[in-house]
Amino acid sequence: MIADMLRGRRAIVTGGGSGIGRAIAERFADAGARVAVVDIDLAAAEATAGALGGLGGLAFEADVSDSSSVDVAFDRASAAFGGLDVVVNNAGAGAVKALHGYSDAEWSRLISVNLGGVFHGIRAGVVRLRESGGGSIVNVSSLSGVRPTRGEGPYSAAKAGVIALSATAALEYAPDIRVNCVSPAIIDTPLTRPLLAEPKVRERIEQRIPLARVGTAIEVANVVAFLASDLASYVTGVNVVVDGGSALPSAQTDDFLARFIAAGE
Repeated sequence: MIADMLRGRRAIVTGGGSGIGRAIAERFADAGARVAVVDIDLAAAEATAGALGGLGGLAFEADVSDSSSVDVAFDRASAAFGGLDVVVNNAGAGAVKALHGYSDAEWSRLISVNLGGVFHGIRAGVVRLRESGGGSIVNVSSLSGVRPTRGEGPYSAAKAGVIALSATAALEYAPDIRVNCVSPAIIDTPLTRPLLAEPKVRERIEQRIPLARVGTAIEVANVVAFLASDLASYVTGVNVVVDGGSALPSAQTDDFLARFIAAGE
């Protein structure tokens, strides 16, 4: 049952051209779903769709901050598949600088992509899912939306908004549509790999993670696939943090106290 938990499902994944989005598309295809890959970079979307095994996939170009662009992509995917059963709103964008250093344009762009893009995906998705008799929406937030970090003010604010928006949607669209959220910590993807390639930087990051390593994109995709499937048929309105335990409030204190525990052994 787990191997084919999405068999027969028709899914759309935004930001599926690379990183976590690509891993989600691949995991869905492995689980038996037909997948529409949406990305602002059409070539990247086509590369992901072309790499999917099984039933393969379709690729569509869309800027999630543009609602009309999202509507067109969802319409085309729904028409091609004869409906949609699963929507994954994963597309996002980030930046790092002091809060006062962000321009109005940068702030607006980060909010419109990371929060507005999820709103556009929910709104477009609900219509198509209802036409198919119901389904599941999974939104990708971030640990930064749970525990804000320095330099990511607009990003953290938007991702916190995604968590709240997901809970609101879960209330409004139950019982025929389940809506859940996933919040990854730093994950090994092409985007983070240059940073993680620095041994000292990676070591410092991993020292703060109870599981002592950076997560992989497939580990996030596995959680998304579970939430999208009937295995999670009684789960809605939750935010699943995929972070190796790094958000635990006692993690840093435990690291400090571990010195005393070790000294007493």
